[in-house]
Amino acid sequence: MKFSPVIAGCMKWGRWGAGFDTAAYQQMINTCAVNKITSFDHADIYGDYTTEEEFGKALVNMPGVRQHVQLITKCGIKMVGPQRPEHHIKSYDTSKEYIIRCADRSLKNLHTDYLDLFLIHRPDPLMNPHEIAEALTHLKNAGKVLHTGVSNFTPSQVAMLHAVIPVEVNQLEISVTALDPFHNGQLDQCQQLNIHAMAWAPLGGGNLFSDKPDEKTKRILAVAEKLGKKYNISADNILLAFLHTHPAGIIPVLGTSKSIRLAEAMKAAGVKLEREEWFMLWEASKGHPVP
Repeated sequence: MKFSPVIAGCMKWGRWGAGFDTAAYQQMINTCAVNKITSFDHADIYGDYTTEEEFGKALVNMPGVRQHVQLITKCGIKMVGPQRPEHHIKSYDTSKEYIIRCADRSLKNLHTDYLDLFLIHRPDPLMNPHEIAEALTHLKNAGKVLHTGVSNFTPSQVAMLHAVIPVEVNQLEISVTALDPFHNGQLDQCQQLNIHAMAWAPLGGGNLFSDKPDEKTKRILAVAEKLGKKYNISADNILLAFLHTHPAGIIPVLGTSKSIRLAEAMKAAGVKLEREEWFMLWEASKGHPVP
């Protein structure tokens, strides 16, 4: 299982953000490819269930590209809206039937015969690990899904599912402002079980670069800018290097619709911070030294 050092998060490419047309999708895919970003992260719900289909429409008109990229998508959240009139309340569904139906729909939307990675988007209070395992095993055996994993799962939830089917990925909120995975067991478990860790909102969801930064943000950016001068990269790339430096091999999923930011983010992939530099960012986030 191989992914590019930065994953292009497509959530904001369509209706939930930039509102790309087909040509704009194609341009972004090409720009990513030129900069060696070959992995694209989706979820069925993005754009109110429209972004996958828009991306697929662009990709199908780009001959020869599919075999060089990795497509990731997620299922399990049921949203209410015109695209899903059968949904009456926002809820979760990890039943075998629903997982398989979602995978088949994503395959159709993305105009592909297989998904490189298929994730359960959120832990479902009603989830049955055996039923999830049956669904994912069925999809793997049919060649429709190459690799499987989860998103936003706690260590106990991962352990429960891993007991019946290998969990290959856990996609989590991880950033210099979202430090919980570093000490709540999630990243420990990734290392223990050889689970790939992916970080959504790796730059704090963009809040670090607001027009009115709070004191915490000012502390973090002061350190990031200082380190950026040393490594000759931008402050936001220092924050990505903060993730790359961790031994779990965290892969950031960068949810931007700006091609230049994706291209720039690749500069962080080769940067490993020194230990004390890493802890400078940790201290700036916490507001106090480590115990």
